[in-house]
Amino acid sequence: MVPDPEKAAEIAMKYFSDGYNCAQSVVMAFSDFLGYDSETLARLMSGFGGGMGRMREVCGAFSAMTFIAGVMRPAADPKDKSSRTACYALVQEMAEDFRKVNGGSIVCRELLGLQPRKESPIPSDRTPEYYSKRPCGQIVGNAARIIAEKLSSSRH
Repeated sequence: MVPDPEKAAEIAMKYFSDGYNCAQSVVMAFSDFLGYDSETLARLMSGFGGGMGRMREVCGAFSAMTFIAGVMRPAADPKDKSSRTACYALVQEMAEDFRKVNGGSIVCRELLGLQPRKESPIPSDRTPEYYSKRPCGQIVGNAARIIAEKLSSSRH
């Protein structure tokens, strides 16, 4: 079952406010659709937070979108070029949508306005100040909303 776009955004944002990373939060909002329990999804997506292991590279919320695109348009056979093309086209479409609503980038450091530098692997403490100065909660919600919209439109 696919939640409606606003409900998906709400669920993902709640997971994020509960302390899950951006990638976990988005994917876990679609656990029913994906057919996995939240704990399994949290484990699978644990390394993608903070722009891949807190390196501030590709945003974890967008990485989650890419993960779900592979379920929506699977390309399991390496010889099936049309399936790969369909999957990659969906990822590129989602990237365009993500950029439109999140300031033009899919890169964590750019979304956060950070300069390139080596980051500590230690996660930031989730305090009220953390949540107030970061757009991550909204970005997570936007990613979940986009996925739910794509899933809804693909059923028609």
